[in-house]
Amino acid sequence: MYALAAELHTAPGEPRRKFELEQMRTLMQALGDPQQTFRSVLIAGTNGKGSTAATLASICAAAGYRVGLYTSPHLARVNERIQVLTRDDAGSSIVLRAEIDDGPFGNTFERVESASTKLVSEGQLPAPPSFFEAVTAMAFCYFADEHVDVAILEVGMGGRLDATNIVEPLLSIITDISLDHTEWLGPTVGAIAREKAGILRKGGTMVTLPQHPEANQALGEVAVPLGVKGISAAMYVPSHTLPQDSVSNRYSIVIDGETVLVDSPLAGQHQQRNLALAIAAAVELRASHGYDIPGGAITAGISQTVWPGRFEHYAAKDGRAAVLLDVGHNPAGAWALRSALSQWPEADSPRTLIFSCLRDKPVKELAQILFPLFDRVILTTVASPRAASLDEMSAAAEPTGTSVEESAGPVDAMDLATWLTPAKGLIVVTGSVLLVGEIRSMLAAPTGALLRMEARQLS
Repeated sequence: MYALAAELHTAPGEPRRKFELEQMRTLMQALGDPQQTFRSVLIAGTNGKGSTAATLASICAAAGYRVGLYTSPHLARVNERIQVLTRDDAGSSIVLRAEIDDGPFGNTFERVESASTKLVSEGQLPAPPSFFEAVTAMAFCYFADEHVDVAILEVGMGGRLDATNIVEPLLSIITDISLDHTEWLGPTVGAIAREKAGILRKGGTMVTLPQHPEANQALGEVAVPLGVKGISAAMYVPSHTLPQDSVSNRYSIVIDGETVLVDSPLAGQHQQRNLALAIAAAVELRASHGYDIPGGAITAGISQTVWPGRFEHYAAKDGRAAVLLDVGHNPAGAWALRSALSQWPEADSPRTLIFSCLRDKPVKELAQILFPLFDRVILTTVASPRAASLDEMSAAAEPTGTSVEESAGPVDAMDLATWLTPAKGLIVVTGSVLLVGEIRSMLAAPTGALLRMEARQLS
């Protein structure tokens, strides 16, 4: 499957892929238009799409609905992108979640591949679907097979031409917009916002928050002619949090006169905006689309949200420093991480950063935002043709004056960080989803890392 065409990378001299929704519609029609058999919510934006999607899906599942959740990219396995969430059979608000198993994954892929091969041979498609288009088609087929009550769909990139945008959503949620993928979406926040606004529908509903003035203006310019109903989630952003610790999100809000507790495992103040969007969407699904989502389900769903790799903390253990994983890979994400770290307990403890990123990211800007916060930075590369080289990252680090070391790969980088960082310190891993995914898998089975650390200490 990974041999399918990539969306964002082409070899030198090859033309860049052109995206057209009509090709996705042709493919889905050949598959029986499974996306028309379930209701859906579309979520676009630069940052916070996945957190919002995961939270809203968990809320709907806690309310008793069978929920499809489609997100991207994945951390370790492509199966992560396609999930079904349900409530346990006992009728409590315990949320159960299951990634698509390998068997259904393979069967669904064969359906998509067979249909696309036939369409190409008949001249109805100019080329096979890209990787993202194929996985999106698989998600639609699987959610139809699973008879989901609602599918929460995270847009991959942009919105207007994204493969997910062939559905007719009940709601269109737009999270915070900033500069990213400028070579594809446009050079300004306004241009990018217009691409994101492509998920809006005539007479539809947009859930969003006030944000960058250029984004606000662009969204309005698209929404008003379409007669879109606008819902601001600002009322669900807290003015203060309950005592706990400085990076957690625990507070109460009022929904239709009812006080509802928010206690989210998603850390960092920036997540409060994503939580507000998920809450506002759940309230609108209840108010306008017949979903029975009481306040208790909102509380339960939020508290059980699972969205790994986003300010995810692994406590110090066996003489090793604590580890913090965050997939922030653009300036807005880096600033959010920096803000969260400023509130981190024991702010003066020694800190090591493991960093890698893709070549099409603003490496110099990311370095300026993050590197000065750390005692040392370990640079490494990830397995991607788009990966920034060690030389490129080292050049970006030089103006920051930060102590930098280089490592051949994520596993070696983690070994080195574990060896260099005292137990009372903190290791932060960020800059690339691929980097976080590989180190997260390593942390799930840390015995090898511990043995390598001990070997370093003895040498």
